[in-house]
Amino acid sequence: MHLAVIGTGVVGVCTAAWLLRDGHRITFVDPNGPAEACSFGNAGSISPSACLPVGMPGMWRRVPGWLLDDDGPLTIRPAYLPRVMPWLARFLRHSRPSEVRRIAGAMRALLAPVFDCYEPLLQRAGASGLLRREGCLYVYSSRQAAARWQWGMDLRRALGVELREMDEDALLALEPDLRGRFRYGLLAPDNGAATDPAALVRALYDRAVMDGAAHLRMRATRLDRRGNRLEGVMLHNGERLDVDGVVLAAGAWSARLAGDLGLRVPLETQRGYHATLPRPNVSLTRTVMAVEENIMINPMSVGLRLAGTVEFAGLDAPPRYERAEALLRRGRELFPHLDTTGKRLWMGHRPCLPDSMPVVGRAPLVENAWLGFGHGHVGMCGGASTGREIAHLVAGRPTEIDLHPFRPDRFHLLAA
Repeated sequence: MHLAVIGTGVVGVCTAAWLLRDGHRITFVDPNGPAEACSFGNAGSISPSACLPVGMPGMWRRVPGWLLDDDGPLTIRPAYLPRVMPWLARFLRHSRPSEVRRIAGAMRALLAPVFDCYEPLLQRAGASGLLRREGCLYVYSSRQAAARWQWGMDLRRALGVELREMDEDALLALEPDLRGRFRYGLLAPDNGAATDPAALVRALYDRAVMDGAAHLRMRATRLDRRGNRLEGVMLHNGERLDVDGVVLAAGAWSARLAGDLGLRVPLETQRGYHATLPRPNVSLTRTVMAVEENIMINPMSVGLRLAGTVEFAGLDAPPRYERAEALLRRGRELFPHLDTTGKRLWMGHRPCLPDSMPVVGRAPLVENAWLGFGHGHVGMCGGASTGREIAHLVAGRPTEIDLHPFRPDRFHLLAA
């Protein structure tokens, strides 16, 4: 089959790589090159343990304080508040304990095989060295402070995540530069990270092109549907790309095209910022999540990356790099010797749904269209397994993961 894959981020590229293994002909449709959006600047964590939703029990009590703190982990631009309020109300409804357990179970199934799903793709691309697997450290100022997050960590353990307790001595034996601020931690040994997320996605994309994939650097404006069949992808120059099927993996820009397939999906952008420091004067060997500060610190080949902020302002508002500077201020509090010389600041659009789960599956009203978007904070973690499962669906094979929780019509289905 000739399939259009709309999107050249991690989900689209991984999906194309899996589809090429089945012998399909692939055309990417994206005005940008690979990894030029969210896949470029994410925190790089590859974490089977990252199964908890963003919305957790009791979070609503903390939101007002976050909004009043200029350096806090959450901000909403005032002009955008009326638009995002219904989404936030829905998001909070999914933070009930029963919902969190349901979501975490589904996400654990999607994320657990992440390394198995990346391995054949990276081997084919000759890029296995772009993944490391030294684990991830969740660190706290004290054991007592960590008790605040005990419920979520216990849920992770109940779902099969290994978490090893680390006292201060054990913590510093692994990461001496954590001295002075952190006295307790949990090691997730099965986790890992991309040494350069953008390079990883580009390597898979380059291999896909070598294997025959084409790339139309154009914007898809409409999916041309006749009844229960999609006939082509309309492009911004007025032309139509005729295909046998389409995979919609356009990240935060997916919702409008999903409407052409009869779906109304409450997709929102949680704008994320990062700061990357080429000469940080901080030596870490693995990803560190400073839980109390809500900041992820990842040593990469491109420098030390600090990430962990959310802004609601829509797709069109210009970046506010003060959000990235706030990450640096928190970084200096954690590491007083941090060198920010040559800092690089970035903003990208995380595609997020109110239940913190992506849309993965066939469009229920269109037999030759499949969807994979809305991975939020775990796109790098879930991209390869999403691609594998979509390839199974396209081929008519049984999936290896129960995709029912991720079904595209779990929110709204428009009239046929």
